[in-house]
Amino acid sequence: MDFVQLLDMLVHVDKTLDTLIAQYGPLVYAILFAIVFCETGLVVLFFFPGDTLLFIAGAYCATGHMDLGLLIFLLLTAAILGNTTNYWIGKALGQRVFTHDYRWLNKDALRRTHDFFDNHGGKTIILARFVPVVRTFAPFVAGVSAMPFGRFQMYNVTGALAWVVSLCVAGYFFGNIPAVRDHLTTIVLVGVGAAVVPVALGGLWKFSRRVLNK
Repeated sequence: MDFVQLLDMLVHVDKTLDTLIAQYGPLVYAILFAIVFCETGLVVLFFFPGDTLLFIAGAYCATGHMDLGLLIFLLLTAAILGNTTNYWIGKALGQRVFTHDYRWLNKDALRRTHDFFDNHGGKTIILARFVPVVRTFAPFVAGVSAMPFGRFQMYNVTGALAWVVSLCVAGYFFGNIPAVRDHLTTIVLVGVGAAVVPVALGGLWKFSRRVLNK
């Protein structure tokens, strides 16, 4: 298997997890750890799967292919370490990310996340766990904004627990139901929408109050 094929499998891990398990056996834990760490820790890999990965991995635990407790522990560790790494990268670069032209950095995603962070403060780190792309950029922006590390870690651990445990357990109990498995993409989109819409409405409400009070 060449690098391009492996990357394609990682990006579409929800469709290829059975192949990874068959080819790599117990090493699949390390692969899943690496995917979660890279998605949350490296802003250039924001396109890696997150929500579907956790849900599908939980479903495979229900079939006996993996152990749910070990999976949750490893992915929780990966999510916490990934966010922490991303925070320190952001803190090291500081405000230069808004003035320098870094080709590896998606400026549009960075600005959207920064606005999200301005509106919702520290709880952005928790909420962002359930929002693709924002999930990757939130800890980076927290570092750029010099959020106190202790405060960041409190939100970081809380968000990681909520994200990893809820999706892995949901996959364990519901992932192998035919109706759920056949409409997984729709269900994940609905779940993401359920997380994003209340936040968006809250931001819109705050913005409208600012405009009306001027």
